[in-house]
Amino acid sequence: MRKYIYLFLILCCLSPHLYGGNVTGNCTSYSQEGRDVTFHLDDNSAVQLQLCSPSVVRVWFSPDGKLQRGNPSFAVINEELEDVGTVRVDEQNACYEIFTPKLRIRINKAPFSLQIFDKYQKLLFSDYADKGHISDGERKVEYKTLRRDEHFFGLGEKTGKLDRRGESYKMWNSDKPCYSVVEDPLYKSIPFFMSSYRYGIFLDNTYKTEFKFGTESRDYYSFEAPGGEMIYYFIFGKDYKEIMKQYVALTGQPIMPPKWALGFAQCRGLLTTEKLSYEIAEGYRKRGIPCDIIYQDIGWTQYLQDFNWRKENYQNPKKMLADLKGMGFKVIVSQDPVISQANEKQWEEADRLGYLVKDSTTGKSYDMPWPWGGNCGVVDFTIPEVADWWGAYQQKPIDDGIAGFWTDMGEPAWSNEEQTERLVMKHHLGMHDEIHNVYGLTWDKVVKEQFEKRNPDLRVFQMTRAAYAGLQRYTFGWTGDCGNGDDVLQGWGQMANQIPVLLSAGLGVIPFVACDISGYCGDIEDYPAMAELYTRWVQLGAFNPLSRIHHEGDVAVEPWLFGEEAEKNVKAAIEMKYRLLPYIYTYAREAYETGLPIMRPMFMEYPADLETVSTDAQFMFGSELLVAPVVKKGATNKNVYLPEGIWIDYNDKRTEYNGEQWTTANAPLNTIPMFVRKGSIIPQMPVMNYTDEKAVYPITFEVFPAAAGDETSFSLYEDAGTDLGYQRGEFIRTPVSCRTTEKGYVLEVGERAGEKYAVPGERNLMFCIYTGQMPKEALIDGQKVRKMKAEKLNEGMETEFKVTAWCPDKKQNLCMLRLPDDGVKHTIEFIY
Repeated sequence: MRKYIYLFLILCCLSPHLYGGNVTGNCTSYSQEGRDVTFHLDDNSAVQLQLCSPSVVRVWFSPDGKLQRGNPSFAVINEELEDVGTVRVDEQNACYEIFTPKLRIRINKAPFSLQIFDKYQKLLFSDYADKGHISDGERKVEYKTLRRDEHFFGLGEKTGKLDRRGESYKMWNSDKPCYSVVEDPLYKSIPFFMSSYRYGIFLDNTYKTEFKFGTESRDYYSFEAPGGEMIYYFIFGKDYKEIMKQYVALTGQPIMPPKWALGFAQCRGLLTTEKLSYEIAEGYRKRGIPCDIIYQDIGWTQYLQDFNWRKENYQNPKKMLADLKGMGFKVIVSQDPVISQANEKQWEEADRLGYLVKDSTTGKSYDMPWPWGGNCGVVDFTIPEVADWWGAYQQKPIDDGIAGFWTDMGEPAWSNEEQTERLVMKHHLGMHDEIHNVYGLTWDKVVKEQFEKRNPDLRVFQMTRAAYAGLQRYTFGWTGDCGNGDDVLQGWGQMANQIPVLLSAGLGVIPFVACDISGYCGDIEDYPAMAELYTRWVQLGAFNPLSRIHHEGDVAVEPWLFGEEAEKNVKAAIEMKYRLLPYIYTYAREAYETGLPIMRPMFMEYPADLETVSTDAQFMFGSELLVAPVVKKGATNKNVYLPEGIWIDYNDKRTEYNGEQWTTANAPLNTIPMFVRKGSIIPQMPVMNYTDEKAVYPITFEVFPAAAGDETSFSLYEDAGTDLGYQRGEFIRTPVSCRTTEKGYVLEVGERAGEKYAVPGERNLMFCIYTGQMPKEALIDGQKVRKMKAEKLNEGMETEFKVTAWCPDKKQNLCMLRLPDDGVKHTIEFIY
């Protein structure tokens, strides 16, 4: 009998019903001020609801009832998203109710319990039993009802499967080189997730928060914070896109990268010399492999972080930068958020000015061991005066001619959760347990704002490793030191895991994201043996919005080192990205406006298709293209799930597949399985050595017509590419549509929209319609168009701007039409 009593007591201790003997109190009254409604509980706690909009509710659980916070939100920049009119609280015997045009919010009195329904009375979100809001000292926990068919996505850059159900996660920015496929936590903390029940939760707490999606019970999930305020935002939307857009309204729009940033980049850990920079640049141009950016890693500086070129490595850095610019390369350099003690002059200056994080046990600048450059002082970017001081230093290499920065090791490095001795660090705005996760964000904010202050009207390029929610306002991201450090040739699993990591980063509103192509970790001793894995890395990396080839130390990973076949296949993958740049750049604009990622999970485009919940090995690239990179050794085919609709093999442009089924795609080493949705238009440009090699070039629109009676469209976005005019309306859009009729196709080129930017010269448009039935004639604005052979049609595309002609190519199932781009509306008819 005693044994069963002990078992009962253990089970009780594990149950939230006996968590610290704590339950949520009963609601005794409420008070209201505008859109804020505060419910007062009999245990002196309070829960405040703020209606940010008809579909967004801020929930603030205050155990002491004071509703006071230490620091303003680091992430949220706007809470009053929409006018909500007069907020009315309807009191009933057992509950209070608040209605908006989209939600019914029910507050049960005894015990206090929050439930949120949609306007059709479907329950979306609910506190779990009497444990909705629990506190135990500084620790606060929220328990929520878990439905049997509920799925969760998000939390930013996380490993493992995209569906978070059945897993638990922590938020603590951590330096995890060669991280495993289930490692947690990683470099960034974005406590925002979405549920398949059409809501999102953003927990606005910077401490080491935890999320447990059904790991403790099948009946509830929870999120908790060890300190700070329990403030979270409930966000309702009809689908994942709508939820993300509202999260962006709270936390800010992403910045747009310079157009050249969407090209390819080359780096390595010891790419820190003038000589090697020239060699790599010449290697790319000699072989005609497109590349826009050459990085300089951490050792480029004389000391951390004086922003002076290392004298023994760079004989004439200004000339180097000018020469590389003449070859079409931009140079990005790293910066670390520390001052090395070996850098006596700058360290003494920072220490004297009080610009370094303090050791709370001594009152002196904290002595931080650092992976490079010896012990350092950690710069405190929460001190307002630090911004201009840092900005003056970082401007030095900008004036020399660099194009931007990558902010590395901003966790800060070597302060993972097991290194509790770092918690004595004291920042201007708080102790390290509160500031740790936003440290990188405060640094990125300074870098971006100082760049724009000192370089007016130029877009910043900044790519960061460590950050917090809201980073999209200041920076881009990469997924850190991936790869297999034990055996680089066994890095297939780490490469495969980068697909869900990148997709999850996009769900955390890091639309401009990269991984280290080749895998950062591991010595490459046998380049021919690495050729297959390297090729597949580049094929995946070509669909990263930012594509950077990078590896540790002095391990060279340029494309020409892996053999002729690998070089050929890698070059083809890189060229594909450059051809797609007009398509990618249009989606970059959408990312700026909405926060939606370019590389997106299948369920974002097809939320009603339950099969897409588990498709972690493929993704949508924009709304039209489906990409399924090969991530298994020796594989020459790939199982791909095709959602609803008809899909066309993008590699042959003709083979059609019905959707809502799995299929096996042919995938030899020179092929990336890709499909385009029937009823799509894909804009392309000619392949160039670098993105802005030519100011003006022809645009080709690949048209995959919709079914009879349907229409497809695409609106091409263009701007200057390097300035902030995109924020001022200085851009143009060229709308193109194609309607399928019983007699053929009606293609419309709409009048160009936008007056503050113009195409910088004459150009041609080429329309390539992939069709099984070849038209007999073509009309433009009612006038017949002359036929021309394909070879002739393509002549002078960049020099002759008076030719209007078309060509039916039965062998290719292709109908082409060439049209000078005059910016006015034209109706083109292809008649069977």
